[in-house]
Amino acid sequence: METYSTLRRISQLACIIAALMSAPHYALAQDASAPKLVPSLIVMNAQSASLQGETLTLNGVAPSTIVFADRPVRAAGHMLTTQLLEGWGKEGEGFAKDPPNATVSVFKKGDTTVHDAVVVLKAPKLAGDRLTFPVQVLEGDLAGADGPASVFIDSADFEVSALQSMFPSTNWPPSMRR
Repeated sequence: METYSTLRRISQLACIIAALMSAPHYALAQDASAPKLVPSLIVMNAQSASLQGETLTLNGVAPSTIVFADRPVRAAGHMLTTQLLEGWGKEGEGFAKDPPNATVSVFKKGDTTVHDAVVVLKAPKLAGDRLTFPVQVLEGDLAGADGPASVFIDSADFEVSALQSMFPSTNWPPSMRR
């Protein structure tokens, strides 16, 4: 009797999964006309960084930013930092709508100490090679850190077409080829 009950539950679960997969919201997610998005991570580098209250300042920020896509794409390359920042602030979408988390890692000159802070990055402002962000500090601090810095920014969704133009030599999976 217990075996029959278990089989009945498995059958019911299979029916529920089948119904969910055929539901309209699933079909919309699979819409071929919708842009294909690829989760990607972003890394910015600078000559130094400081965290004063709720302001993160990157001095000597690199003119290009590293972007690498998550599996199955495995694409990597650079985009202009100015291009990234232009897309950041589009009203009601992307990072303007949902600010990313980031880890800021800064070396201390003269030794191998690294100071880290985890922050939420908001509304970047670039002036020359100085980039500032209002931030919400989640943990850590950068006190005493005075060397090179890297900012590892949480995932962003880039359209496949944008990544293909940035990384044309990538061996794109068949489902993502132009």
